[in-house]
Amino acid sequence: MVKDYVDPPSDPLFDTEELKKWSFYRALVAEFVATLLFLYVTVATVIGHKKQVDPCEGVGLLGIAWAFGGMIFVLVYCTAGISGGHINPAVTFGLLLARKVSLPRAAAYIVAQCLGAICGVGLVKGVMKNEYNRHGGGANTVAVGYSKGAALGAEIIGTFLLMYTVFSATDAKSKARDSHVPVLAPLPIGFSVFMVHLATIPITGTGINPARSFGAAVIYNDNTVWNDQWIFWVGPILGAMAAAIYHQQILRGHAAKALNSFNSNPSN
Repeated sequence: MVKDYVDPPSDPLFDTEELKKWSFYRALVAEFVATLLFLYVTVATVIGHKKQVDPCEGVGLLGIAWAFGGMIFVLVYCTAGISGGHINPAVTFGLLLARKVSLPRAAAYIVAQCLGAICGVGLVKGVMKNEYNRHGGGANTVAVGYSKGAALGAEIIGTFLLMYTVFSATDAKSKARDSHVPVLAPLPIGFSVFMVHLATIPITGTGINPARSFGAAVIYNDNTVWNDQWIFWVGPILGAMAAAIYHQQILRGHAAKALNSFNSNPSN
């Protein structure tokens, strides 16, 4: 039986009152720690794979994809009730466009995520310094044989899929429709990250998370990595923007509702 549901009200663009609440700063700590753990485990997995001489040893690309997707599943589950479990500036930006977070919260989240990513990769370098420096630091770059345009397209499409899944998994209407199905929202989100990694690791190493790419770039600090860095910000931002427009304006019909309201107004 489908339950009635009510769309939650949009968050105000500027909400200075939340800056006075402990819950705001607790959420920043949660985003920082979650992104730190995410980068530590995933980049360590990448380095561990690359240091293997025999291609049949180690976790392989499939294992790397599972590490990224699995960590997102775990960390979103752990932090969703505290900060919303963003762990990704592109997700935060998409939710800002959908008016699900305020601008001050979004800006603070992105700073916390980037700082957490830097610290997480720094821990990897501290634990396995020689392997880290020898095997590329887990940094995102455009792979040989692919153009920057192809890499940008891969990042846009990959982030679109992730953000589309985030909206679908957390949508009030979907929750009401699927209330009889015991599915955790973090599960499809983590699985989408896994699937995107399978497709795009050979192209860019898979960014779809500007904090992940930025943290690795800061610690590894290589010219090639920095030259490609813009791809891993522009691509995810455009992908998140496209997903927000698609879900909010087309699937949820906000644009149609606005048009119908305009047409039904006698003064127009």
